Amino acid sequence: MFRDLNGVSTFDPAEADEFGDDPLFVRAAARTVAVLSAFELASKPLSLSEIAKLSGVERSAAQRMVHTLLALGMIVRDDEDRGYLPGKRILTMAYSCLRLDPVMQRATPILLELRRRTRERVDLSLWDDTRLIYALRMPSKHEIFTATLTGNTVPVYCTAGGLAVLAHLPDQQIADIFGRSDRTPFTPETMTSLEQVMKGVERARHCGHALVTGQILRHEIAMGVAILDTASHPIGAIHLAGSLDEHSPEEFEAKFGSLLQQAGTSISVFG
Repeated sequence: MFRDLNGVSTFDPAEADEFGDDPLFVRAAARTVAVLSAFELASKPLSLSEIAKLSGVERSAAQRMVHTLLALGMIVRDDEDRGYLPGKRILTMAYSCLRLDPVMQRATPILLELRRRTRERVDLSLWDDTRLIYALRMPSKHEIFTATLTGNTVPVYCTAGGLAVLAHLPDQQIADIFGRSDRTPFTPETMTSLEQVMKGVERARHCGHALVTGQILRHEIAMGVAILDTASHPIGAIHLAGSLDEHSPEEFEAKFGSLLQQAGTSISVFG
């Protein structure tokens, strides 16, 4: 469960209860993950009280966790002493995650070629329940700051890559994901109903890729294609995004649709 500072927590402590009968499950490690997860939706350095609130960890326990993580370089004090921030050591862990992932190894040259041929923004995301996590990002000439950062997340239900992933799932699972998603609109065009989502899913099933406009950024057009594992189950997506000021949806799809699908097939395990 992920919420902002006005909510209860970014990490649901009850998640650990699922492992109550597992003798090897370490609850202290789960609380540590909860503390680190508190930064996922933060927009500024966090105080100890805010970390405790967002993580769902009792304040005294959060204080001990923060002290330990600070000593290990996983958390640092803000330069202006306004609170805590993730430490640089987390970057090296993210690097290891990407470097050792066989999908990333296979995808990088393919995405570089797609970026070269389209000259538009190319991203690869990994599917994580109700959201996609950007793992590889190749920006175009006009991007906002967050659109260039690895680790940024977007909802599954209203993004081109997300619809491409959903197109490979049963309708009942799609409805469940939609029902558990935070459906706060990003723009006036953002989908808000399951009917709209299913229309996009059916189109993706028919065309082999998804197409959306103005969902996250008002002037953005995006296509997405799923990356599949050996069982043809979606594990992520490739996103290709451009500007509505430069392309019509029909032109963008006609020009780049086949290139995107070829890239998806090449990266998928069966490809």
